[in-house]
Amino acid sequence: MRIAVAGGTGLLGRHVVQALTAAGHTPVVLARSRGVDLVTGSGLDDALTGAEAVIDVSNIATTGRRRAVHFFETATTNLADAGRRAGVQHLLVLSIVGVDRVDLGYYEGKRRQEEVALRGAVPATVLRATQFHEFAGQLLARVPGPVAVLPRQRIRPVAAAEVAAELARLAPVGPQGHATEIAGPEEHQLVDLARRVVRAEGRRRPVVGVRLPGRAGRAMASGGLLPGDGARISTLTFDDWLVGGVTGL
Repeated sequence: MRIAVAGGTGLLGRHVVQALTAAGHTPVVLARSRGVDLVTGSGLDDALTGAEAVIDVSNIATTGRRRAVHFFETATTNLADAGRRAGVQHLLVLSIVGVDRVDLGYYEGKRRQEEVALRGAVPATVLRATQFHEFAGQLLARVPGPVAVLPRQRIRPVAAAEVAAELARLAPVGPQGHATEIAGPEEHQLVDLARRVVRAEGRRRPVVGVRLPGRAGRAMASGGLLPGDGARISTLTFDDWLVGGVTGL
């Protein structure tokens, strides 16, 4: 099966391409480096020729509400419209567990992405996943200064490779609206994970957790990002991931 992967050169996208290849499918990478721009739509029609499904794991590095909404709304609309013209039968979008319970600017963009996909020109599926094991290290890299101040939040981190495997499994199945969400095997405090990453990298950087103000901060601290009953639970723990040497973030 020919399956396009939007964002196929990113952290998760590379895992998705590998999972599709291992399953015997033919992945087609949609990325600016491959001549495809999701926001302008440039190159999309040619890239989707012959594709039967599209997996969208594209992303934008922003916490701003306006930028997030613009990117996800525009990119998803363009993917769906180009997919309809190409005869694509299934658009599979990755989203975030708790995106409907935590009112952050970025999450509003993801909510808009879900809405556009599910109401779009191509039958769609939305898979919500918890934060990846890499999340704590990514946040540390974005915080300047000798002390890292991170938000207090309860999370169940999941291996990117296991999310990719689930996406590769769902793509040929066909559209189903909201799929069963996927989460990691253990609950943690984000600050504790960040401290483990710092130690694993041989550094002595203090990590301080603070609760973000307002409803979003309360929701994150009280479990708004945790999966509900019936979620698909992955197997790779954070400690096993860390021991595996995946700390070069």
